[in-house]
Amino acid sequence: MKLIEKRVVLHFPGFEPLDGAAHRARYERSAKQSAAVWGYSVEIGPFAAGIDPLSFEVTTDGGGAPGTAGNAASGTACNAASGTACDAASGTAGGAASGTAGDAASGETGSPGWQAKSRIHMVDHDMFVRSLRSGNTVSQIIAGFRSCAHIMLEGGMRGYFRHAWRFGLFFLFPFLLTALAIALTAQIAVMPYSLGFSPWHMLWSGPLGLCFFIFAFLPFSERFHTLHLFADWKMAVALGRMDRADFNDWLEDRAAAVREVLTEEADEYVISSHSMGSNVAAHVIGILLEREPEIFKGKRVVFATLGSAILQCALLSSARVLRARVGLIARCPDISWLDVQCLTDSINFYKVPVVAVSGHADAPPAKMILIRVKQMLTRERYRRIRKDQLRVHRQYVLGPDLQAPFDFTLMTSGPMPASVFADSDAKRMPG
Repeated sequence: MKLIEKRVVLHFPGFEPLDGAAHRARYERSAKQSAAVWGYSVEIGPFAAGIDPLSFEVTTDGGGAPGTAGNAASGTACNAASGTACDAASGTAGGAASGTAGDAASGETGSPGWQAKSRIHMVDHDMFVRSLRSGNTVSQIIAGFRSCAHIMLEGGMRGYFRHAWRFGLFFLFPFLLTALAIALTAQIAVMPYSLGFSPWHMLWSGPLGLCFFIFAFLPFSERFHTLHLFADWKMAVALGRMDRADFNDWLEDRAAAVREVLTEEADEYVISSHSMGSNVAAHVIGILLEREPEIFKGKRVVFATLGSAILQCALLSSARVLRARVGLIARCPDISWLDVQCLTDSINFYKVPVVAVSGHADAPPAKMILIRVKQMLTRERYRRIRKDQLRVHRQYVLGPDLQAPFDFTLMTSGPMPASVFADSDAKRMPG
């Protein structure tokens, strides 16, 4: 198999309050973890100021990173809450017992003789994350429940429970939690009247109820990122209905920027997307295919959706444009679509054929790649994060503790073609 020497990557991150520079910093931390685990060297270049989307170069080399080790004893890790790397000592060798990185499945992962250069373009939507999170708490709650109503009326919730009941619970949770808190607040406010006291007592019970909501519920709800999820559902409605000029204009602008990136020469083009970013990617790539059906002709293109939320939007009855663009991508003969899913991630549509459910049963399906987070992390780390569903959901783009069948850095910056991840038995590194 011919190794990749030059690659262009377009990455569409998920719904997180991180700009391109922050995503680059996360990528660097994750790449260093991957290099320590697999036994290769990696160099992350600076990003060029004033260029949109933000881009930087990643160079991986089979010469190996001196002193790195590839097993759990090396101690490479990411912070359970934020995905940040631990101290510099985490990537150092774990002594003679650790040996060189690699195992029977991966071959001599530190073998010299190859070098891969990847230009990563971060097509983030941080401006919308921040915009949707702006405003006072009351306005955010009202807008969130309005989005909830839109999704219910357009059949989205019914589709979630039909195809992925855990995703349906993920949808309902923040709204039920907030509705319960509002009901308790109202109960506290009217409690004196309901107990037969004078309505004048509500002059103190009303403020008491408000204090409960502001000083007890809101801090508690942030443990579950409730208002952040409200904003996420507002974006889902916008990308499904396509009725907001600011979103539509921005997608057109992103399509023009991506069109320019695709003029770069490369052995392989990887279009990766995570979570909500998959909807942005589907719209952008769909726009390009609508205008230039043969834009990818002669190119090796891999469209990798990681923990995809395409059906979060596509199941809305009004999402006709998005569903049509999903069909265009599936039918493009020059695009290999890899849909990476995880059983322990409740925020994805596990084992659901996204192309068929989007209304294109006659189109080539996306190749499902089923991964297990606990294969990527040490037992201790997995035990710490497994109950934090948003943290588990981020693991697709974070660095590993152990060699595993899936590694985001290797897919986007490694020497092997990204298509090898479609085969669970294929080597992830040159032998």
